[in-house]
Amino acid sequence: RFQACIYFASVFQAMSCGIHYLASVFMAVTPNFVCGIPGNVSSVLFYNSSESSIEDIWTLWTSAENYIVVQLENGEIWELSQCSKSKREVSLDLVYEYKGNKSIYSCSDGFLYDDTKWKSTVVTQWDLVCDREWLAKLIQPTFMLGVLIGAVIFGDIADRLGRQRVIWFTSAGQFVFGIAVAFTFDYYSFVIVRFLLAMVSSGYLVVAFVYVTEFVGIKARTWASMHVHAFFAMGIMVVALVGFLVRTWWVYQIFLSIATLPFVLCCWMLPETPLWLLSEERYEDAQKVINIMARWNKVSTPCKVSELCSVQQDDLVSDRTGDNDTSSTKKHSISDLFCNWHIARRTITVWLIWFTGSLGYYVFSLSSVSLGGNEYLNLFLIGAVELPCYIIACIGMDKLGRRNTLIPFLILSALICVLIMFIPQDFNILIVLANMAGKFSIGVAFGLIYLYTAELYPTIVSSLCFILNVLSSKIKDVRNLKDISTFTATVYFFQLLVGIMALLSGILTIMLPETLGKPLTNTLVEATEMGRNKKRCSGKTPPAHSGAALEKIEMFGQETVSTEK
Repeated sequence: RFQACIYFASVFQAMSCGIHYLASVFMAVTPNFVCGIPGNVSSVLFYNSSESSIEDIWTLWTSAENYIVVQLENGEIWELSQCSKSKREVSLDLVYEYKGNKSIYSCSDGFLYDDTKWKSTVVTQWDLVCDREWLAKLIQPTFMLGVLIGAVIFGDIADRLGRQRVIWFTSAGQFVFGIAVAFTFDYYSFVIVRFLLAMVSSGYLVVAFVYVTEFVGIKARTWASMHVHAFFAMGIMVVALVGFLVRTWWVYQIFLSIATLPFVLCCWMLPETPLWLLSEERYEDAQKVINIMARWNKVSTPCKVSELCSVQQDDLVSDRTGDNDTSSTKKHSISDLFCNWHIARRTITVWLIWFTGSLGYYVFSLSSVSLGGNEYLNLFLIGAVELPCYIIACIGMDKLGRRNTLIPFLILSALICVLIMFIPQDFNILIVLANMAGKFSIGVAFGLIYLYTAELYPTIVSSLCFILNVLSSKIKDVRNLKDISTFTATVYFFQLLVGIMALLSGILTIMLPETLGKPLTNTLVEATEMGRNKKRCSGKTPPAHSGAALEKIEMFGQETVSTEK
């Protein structure tokens, strides 16, 4: 009961991470636009259609190369295109095609935007078009840069100061910075506040993953860790719903930010994890938390910290008398991930899987709004399809193994990416279904690799490996993925790239060892032997202990990897 309350309270806030990660899909939309004009319009002409106002023309607009002909009340005739306007020297009849002389001007009078879908976006707010278009393209990359930095910084702080404090700070920070984004006064303050929002959102997601796995027992660890991602997907669904209901960007941002306000109000009640308290030798505080857990769970004889520490100390003493006693105290660096051919090959493969999974995840998510049909429904379905994919992933990981589940879904992702390229653009429903299938398959692979990475490396380097994997998966996000929602050719390029990388990753994964049912390794030698001899079960057999102490010590030892992640 206690663990269930802690778990659902913590992962509920993970929805806000999904919300803020994908908020720019609608918040930074660039609608149709043309140059503004210095006067009042009396008539408007677009090809053979004549209207009284420019607003009536937007439903006919089909291409950025189009232009609108307007006649002002003073008789002047202007041609308005997206980044320039031209005044006809001879103002006779109002016709669309004109071969006479024109005077070309820049858009010094601002721009006129199509507000039929969105009343206001950050693009229309600060005119991020034409020569300022590159500023709009920086919105999502700078956010992802904050995600990268936040994951590294807050992961380290959580190990130093505790999970509880980081949970408090990052959850409150998401609410404060989320609201502050809506009240920024210019583009630069908007980007800076969004950068800070990205840092705390990423920090919360990383630390919450550690926090819940340290509270949940070993038997439920796979399901609990995988379904943190499910709540992230629910955040994507919230973005689609709020985007459909609210069409002004700053109101849209406020509604997204208050979606998880209940957690912010009660997060101070969350306790520190006993495992972190034990690692800091704060035994009395750890005992208090254990006693609270016992009362909630109606356990009459709670575990005693003194018994755990004595058993753990005996185990550590016996380990230090072994041959590999110096490996745990040695300082490790990135070179340890390439210490021999087997580990180097494993490292390269894991990095490629992380990069492929992250790239594919955002390609299918961000491109969903340009698939045709209702963009809000498309994004909602792309988020909803993740919910069953994590259930399938958990069943596959427990029944078939990590590697045997990862390989087919990577190859399936590659096949779907190729299939999408051959579907005609008129078949909107089929395209949406194919993208949902692609998101499903890549979601299984991307969710699975979190736990698989921790099991492939010994505790002493798993933290370093995880941080480098985060870096490799986020480097691609500081590129302009916003373009995939605009140009079909670019969509195909990214999907082809994901397909090639997914196929290559699936083939290389065959060489990775299976970790299902195997104990975690403690040294690089053990990790290497796991790859060479698949029948090997363990390098060291833990001493036989009985009762609750054995279960808790086993939990402490295995959860250490999740802590470092």
